Amino acid sequence: MKKFFEIVDVIVGTINQTMAVVGLSLGVLLAFINVILRYAFDMSLTWAGELTNYLFIWSALFGAAYGFKRGAHISVSLLIGKFSLAYQKFFLIFANIISILYLGLISYFGYQLVLMLVDFGEMSVDLNIPMWIPHLVLPIAFALAAYRVCEKLVELYKTDTKDIKLYNEHEDIIKEIKGEH
Repeated sequence: MKKFFEIVDVIVGTINQTMAVVGLSLGVLLAFINVILRYAFDMSLTWAGELTNYLFIWSALFGAAYGFKRGAHISVSLLIGKFSLAYQKFFLIFANIISILYLGLISYFGYQLVLMLVDFGEMSVDLNIPMWIPHLVLPIAFALAAYRVCEKLVELYKTDTKDIKLYNEHEDIIKEIKGEH
């Protein structure tokens, strides 16, 4: 079973990283090309603005899903750090459960939105593609993010209470500067 989750972890990580990097790279490249065309040749690609928006949205949401794996999202640990280690673990588990519920709901409602858009048959203005295609990012990215938080929850649950460490970005930056990462 452990091997199965390792494979799923690699697949999910690959999807998240690839979509984030490719979306951002293509979005920047397309925006750059369109700016050059507009200012140097007095023309532009009419569909480039819409596609650039979709690429950046996909990139941001898949990147956010990857951020859950890295523990890179903002967390306020000042208050929780005042409690005993047992309470810290409890609050962290509770926060992860709330996150999973939230991300799962957004994924579900994103799926419902996609189904609704399929039924309506709405098309995008500039790209002339069905609107459900760009909106697929919602159920997929949020489901992958929920999966990542589930991984963190299991990891946190298995961690001994005395080994609970709150994430502090400034400590990570200091370690990175010193070459300890």
